[in-house]
Amino acid sequence: MNVVEMKQVSKSFPGTKAVDAVDFYLKEGEILSLLGENGAGKTTLMKMLYGMHSMDCGEIYYKGKPVQINRPSDAIDLGICMVHQHFMLVSAFTVADNIIAGSEPCKGIFVDRRKEYETIEKLIKTFNFNLDPYAKVGSLSVGEQQRVEILKTLYREAEVIILDEPTAVLTPHEVDDLFVVLNNLRASGKSIVIITHKLKETKAIADRVMVLRDGHMIRDDVDPKESSFNELSDMMVGRHVELGVVNRTQRTGAVRFSVHDLNLQEKGHTVLDHINLDIRSGEILGIAGIEGNGQTQLLNCITGLQTPQSMHLEIDGTPVSGSPNDFLRRGLAHIPEDRNAMGLVASMSISDNLILGYQDTPEYASHGFLRRKIINQEADVLRKEFLVKAPDSQTQVGALSGGNAQKVVIARAVSKQPKVLIVAQPTRGVDVGASEYIRQRIRELRDTGTAILLVSADLDEVMQLSDRIAVIYEGKIVYETPADVLSDVELGMLMTGSSPKNLKGAANGSV
Repeated sequence: MNVVEMKQVSKSFPGTKAVDAVDFYLKEGEILSLLGENGAGKTTLMKMLYGMHSMDCGEIYYKGKPVQINRPSDAIDLGICMVHQHFMLVSAFTVADNIIAGSEPCKGIFVDRRKEYETIEKLIKTFNFNLDPYAKVGSLSVGEQQRVEILKTLYREAEVIILDEPTAVLTPHEVDDLFVVLNNLRASGKSIVIITHKLKETKAIADRVMVLRDGHMIRDDVDPKESSFNELSDMMVGRHVELGVVNRTQRTGAVRFSVHDLNLQEKGHTVLDHINLDIRSGEILGIAGIEGNGQTQLLNCITGLQTPQSMHLEIDGTPVSGSPNDFLRRGLAHIPEDRNAMGLVASMSISDNLILGYQDTPEYASHGFLRRKIINQEADVLRKEFLVKAPDSQTQVGALSGGNAQKVVIARAVSKQPKVLIVAQPTRGVDVGASEYIRQRIRELRDTGTAILLVSADLDEVMQLSDRIAVIYEGKIVYETPADVLSDVELGMLMTGSSPKNLKGAANGSV
C-alpha cells in the first residue's frame, strides 16, 4: 500500500523550475532514498509534502485520500514529519524539553513533568535510542542530536518521516548508529524518506531509490541491490562520472608551508599539543581524525582566526602572523568547514561573494570605490568555469543549492592561485558530480605548486585526495604516513587511539 502519493506536482522559483510535473509515491514500511544532485529538486519536493512550500500545481494523497497540506502543522496532524539538515534544537534545554516543545503535556496550567519524562523514556527504550532525557542538548554529539530530532517526530506520532541529508555531518560510526535506528523504525512500520546524494549509504539502507535530475523524475523504481555505484551516479548526473579517482602528486618542491610548536589551551584544557606539520609545494597533506579532536581549532590557528599560546608559522621560509587578512595577503587561502557561517554571505550576490577578503585590493577597488565592471566580468567567467548553476552572477548566494554555494567558495580560493590552501570539508553536503569536480580542481591547484592542507570527516576523501596523511587524536598528531600505506581500517584504529605499533604498515610511517 502507498502511504503517500504526489501526482504531477510542480514548483517554480524566480529563474528556475525546481520541480517539474513529478509523480512520487512512498510505500508503507519502506525506506526510500530520494537521490539526486544538489539542486535536483529533492528537498523542494519534500518541502511541498511537508507544507513548507506551496505547490504550483498537483495533488497529494495520504493513505489513498486526497489531502490539502498548506503548512507543516497540516502535515504533522496527518502523521508526516520532517527532520531538517540543520537541526532545530535549543542547546540549553534538556532532551525531553526539546522533544515536547510545542506539544507539552499539561496538568492544569503547568507542564506535567512526570508524564513528559515517562513518555520520552518509553520512546527511547522502545527504539533503542540510547539517550538520557535529562541531558542538555548542548552536551550531545551531532549523532545524538539527530536522534533527538527523530524522537520529536515519534513523539508527534509520525507515520512518515522525511530526513534531509541525514548523514551530512555524521562520523562513519554515527552513520552506522543512525542506520540501526532507521532499521528499527522500518521494522515498527514507519515509512522513511532519505533525501541524499550519497551512493554508499543509499545502497546500504534503502529498499527503493527514486532519482531526480533538474527537477524531473528520472527513475522511481530503482533496486539499490541490483544497481552499481556507477549506474546510480550516471542516473543522477546524466553522464558518466569517474568515482574514487586517485591521482598522487608527480612532483614536489621545497617545504612551502610549515607550522611548528602549535599549542592551544581553552578553559584550562589542552586542545592542541605541540603540533608540527610541513607541507611541500605541490603536495596535499590530509588530516584524518574523528571530529572534535582539535581539527577546528587547528584550522582557526593557522588561518589567523584564533591566537594560540605558541605557534611558529612560515610560508616559503618567511614567518607569518597577525590577522586573517595578513595571512590572506601572504598567499594563504582558506575554504572553511562551514561555508554558510564563515565562507559566504547569503544575502549578497555571487559576484560580491567571489571577492570577499579581496575587495580592498587594487584589482577590485580604486580610490575607495569598487570596480564593478571588472568584478562582474570576472564573476561571469568564474561562474561558468566552475559550473555554478545560476541564472547570472548577480544571483544571491542564498538562492543556490549547497553544492553550487560550495563551488563559489572553491572558485574564490582557487582563482587567486594561492601559495597555500587550507581546505576543510570541501565536499560536505555536495553531490557526487560536484564532489569529483571540486576534487579535480584541488588536484589541479596542487599540480601548479600550491601546498594544500586538507581536513575532512570523510575518510575515503582523505585517502583518495591526499599525498600524505597525518592522524590527529586528542589534539596531537599521532602518526604520519604516505597515503597508500595504511588501509581505512588501520587509519580508523589510529583515529580512535590505537597504538601505531599494532599496525602492519607502521614501519612505513612515522609517529
